[in-house]
Amino acid sequence: MSNNGHVQNTQPSLADTPLAERATTRPRVVVVGAGFGGLNVARKLGNKELDVLILDRNNYHGFWPLLYQVATAGLEPEAIASAVRSVIRDYNNIDFLMTEVKGVDFDARTVATSAGAVGYDYLVLAAGSANNYFGNDDLSKHTFGLKDLDDAEVLRNHVLRSFERAMCEQDDERRRSLMTFAVVGGGPTGVELAGAFEELIGHVLRKDYPALDTHEARVVLVEATDKILASFPQNLQRTAVKRLERMGVELMLKTAVAAVEHGHVQFKDGSSLAADTVVWAAGVRAAPIADQLGVEQGRGARVKIAPTLNLPNRPEVFVIGDMAYLEGYKPGVAYPMVAPVAIQMAQQAAANISAHLQGQPMRAFRYFDKGQMATIGRSSAVLDSFGIRMSGFIAWLGWLFVHLLYLVGFRNRLVVMLNWAYNYLTFDRSVRLITGNRDEDRQYKRDLETGNPLEEVALSANESTGSYR
Repeated sequence: MSNNGHVQNTQPSLADTPLAERATTRPRVVVVGAGFGGLNVARKLGNKELDVLILDRNNYHGFWPLLYQVATAGLEPEAIASAVRSVIRDYNNIDFLMTEVKGVDFDARTVATSAGAVGYDYLVLAAGSANNYFGNDDLSKHTFGLKDLDDAEVLRNHVLRSFERAMCEQDDERRRSLMTFAVVGGGPTGVELAGAFEELIGHVLRKDYPALDTHEARVVLVEATDKILASFPQNLQRTAVKRLERMGVELMLKTAVAAVEHGHVQFKDGSSLAADTVVWAAGVRAAPIADQLGVEQGRGARVKIAPTLNLPNRPEVFVIGDMAYLEGYKPGVAYPMVAPVAIQMAQQAAANISAHLQGQPMRAFRYFDKGQMATIGRSSAVLDSFGIRMSGFIAWLGWLFVHLLYLVGFRNRLVVMLNWAYNYLTFDRSVRLITGNRDEDRQYKRDLETGNPLEEVALSANESTGSYR
């Protein structure tokens, strides 16, 4: 550790050489994370008189708003992801390094990675977010996360395996537990996932498993407060509740989770729910790298920054996207952890880096709020944008258009659009494949004997939580 409490370089240097010895003498901007924020700041600085290096533990950029559709067999994983190198290859000053970030030494201006030390002149931290278990980290061992492609595929495999196992289950109570899906968290992710689960069961799995009484299947949305989609106007909240209930989703409001273990969800009021599949969508926090920086953090472990998006007293270090804590969205409220904020922060950070290089003053971040939307199953969504509040089919078409627009790459847009058309016209899901490690089935049988059939799968599902995107 250095004397300022940050991680110090102890590994041989991979890319950290003095400016005079580099291939160019141009300033280097290191970007940690290839998500919405990281990729956009790099592209904004593309083909300028500086060098940009993107660091990420994965070699792809993922469109995480559609991750729940991968988990519910609606889209292939590759349809919502693009290789970083394919995105940046048209820029002559951007490079990429697949590595895991361990920490930062601000005084030495180096980033410690699993591949060695990387020096920077400007640093942009855009590592994204991880699940927030609000101090109860045991929940991560017994619930499924949804933060990466690996998580989505593991959850999809588990859901389909649950129905395969239900086919062979003789015990009625155990079979019902296998077909019970609990989603914890009533935000957009939880609402969209619950609706997608209900449609997967009602439209697809009931036909795939005619020997099963799928009326026994349950989708339960659990929310600790008295409302879902809390950031939306009340009339749209009520519309969402009615829509979910018509679909068959059970709502458990004002119900806080105390523990999840042995296929049961324990609530703080003393009640419980038998469910083999429990998905945690109740909250997010900054990526774990934020805890290693030795800087002041706000709610959700997010890094407190100046209005110009840099660390106080460190004009060369910027923090954007889900990692950044900056109040201004509403009085005393930080900007939300959503893609539009990350993209606009990336654009401002890039502009401020260019301004600083030219000796010009940096400008404070100003957010242009385009509104919010959430889909609630087939042909239905809620939309709150520019004073327009609507729900139903037109809002759903708007949701489709916006998500296609933000996808990276023409191929991905085309594939997703064709998948959506197929799903809509046929009431089917095309990606009902169980892939991955066959040892999971053997582990499941062993876990049945110990009374904990979920833990091994859940541990696998959360391996990528906190990845730097």
